[in-house]
Amino acid sequence: MSRTCRLNCIMPPYILKKLLESEDSDTRQAALRTMLTTARLRGERTVWASIAGAAAAPGNGRRTVFDVENGVFLPLAEVARTEDGPESTDESVNQVFDAFGLTRDFLKEVFQRNSIDDRGMRLDGYVHFGTHYNNAFWDGRRMVFGDGDGRRFRNLAGSLTVAVHELGHGVTEHTSKFEYHNQSGALNESMSDVMAAMVTQWTLKQPAEEADWLIGAEVFTPQIDADALRSMKAPGTAFNNALFGRDPQPDRMSKFVHLPDTEEGDWGAVHYNSGIPNKAFYLTAVGIGGFSWEAAGSIWYQALRASGKDDTFQDFADTTFQKAGELFGPDSTEQLAVLAAWQEVEIQIRGVPPGIARARANGHAGAGRQDGLAALSRQFGELNATVRGLAKDVAALKAAK
Repeated sequence: MSRTCRLNCIMPPYILKKLLESEDSDTRQAALRTMLTTARLRGERTVWASIAGAAAAPGNGRRTVFDVENGVFLPLAEVARTEDGPESTDESVNQVFDAFGLTRDFLKEVFQRNSIDDRGMRLDGYVHFGTHYNNAFWDGRRMVFGDGDGRRFRNLAGSLTVAVHELGHGVTEHTSKFEYHNQSGALNESMSDVMAAMVTQWTLKQPAEEADWLIGAEVFTPQIDADALRSMKAPGTAFNNALFGRDPQPDRMSKFVHLPDTEEGDWGAVHYNSGIPNKAFYLTAVGIGGFSWEAAGSIWYQALRASGKDDTFQDFADTTFQKAGELFGPDSTEQLAVLAAWQEVEIQIRGVPPGIARARANGHAGAGRQDGLAALSRQFGELNATVRGLAKDVAALKAAK
C-alpha cells in the first residue's frame, strides 16, 4: 500500500499497545477491538485510493454529519445534520458539525484557503462508529469518530483538537503530501497538531502564551490521570501513569526515537518524533508573541506549501527560516525566533553559524524576550561586519598581486 494512502488516526499506537497489557479484561478487549478494526480499515483505504477524487469534488466546504449507529459499514450511515437542516438532538453530531465549521472558517479567514483541498472540498463526518472504538481517523475523504469505551476514553467527537488534527491531515495531503513514515511522517503528524492548536486558540482568541498547547485534552475520562494525548509545549509530559506509562515523545534531536519503518514500528516512530517539530512551533509562536496563527502560523503554512513529500526535519527547518525571511524580512524578529526555536530542539539552520542564536529567553514575553531578540540582532550585525571586513582584506590582497 502506498504510504500516502495510510489511515491517519489520532490515537498513538503506543497507548493502545499499553492497554493490551492491562489486567482489566474489558480494557484489553476494547484496545484489541480498536486495533483490529483500524487494521481492517487500512486495507479498505487501498480500494478507496483507487477511486480518489470522487469525494474531492467542489462543494464550497459544505458539512454533512452521518450517524453510523455503532456499526462499521459507513455506506449504511444515516444523515444526521446538513448545512440546510436544523440542529441535531445528538450532541456528538453538533460537536462535529461545529468543529468542521470552525476549521473551514479558520482556513478561509487566516490562510485564504477554500476548505481542505483549497477547491471547496465537502466536509463529511461520521459519529458513533463501532462499539467501544477508542479512535478517530481521517481516511482521505472523511472524518470518523468512535465513542470511546466510556471507562478510559470519552466520545472522541467531543474534542475540537481531535477533529481539527484529523482534518489537518487532509490539508497536508493536498499540499506537501508528506510521506507517512520516518521524519516526513512525523512532520505530517506535527502539522496536524499545529493546525489543531491554531484553530483552538483562534476560536478562543487566545494569545500563544496563554494557551495550554494540549492535543486531545478531552479524550480521557475523569478517572484517568492524564492531561492529554500530547503536549506541544512540553513533549514527554502529557501523561505519566500506571496504565499508559510515561509519555514517550522527545522534545529534541538528542532524544530522537528510532523504530522500524513498519506498522509495528509506527512507520518509523511518527507519533513519537512529532514532538520535536511541535516544540519548535510552540517556541516560535511564543518567541514572536501575540497570536500563534498570525506570524508563526503564516510561516509554517507557507513552509508546508513549499515542502516536498520526503522532506526531513532539517529540510523543513530550513524552509521555515527562509519563509520567515521572505514574509517578514531578513534578521526580523520573526526570523530570529524561528532560528532560536529550531536551535532549542537541536536543529541548526544550514548556512547559519551555530553561535548566532541561542536566545533561550525568546519563549518569554516582555522586556526579556525583546532583549534576547536585540542581542540576536547585534550578533547578526557583528557577523555581517566581520564578513565585510574579510571581503575588503581579500580585495586588498588581490590588488597587491
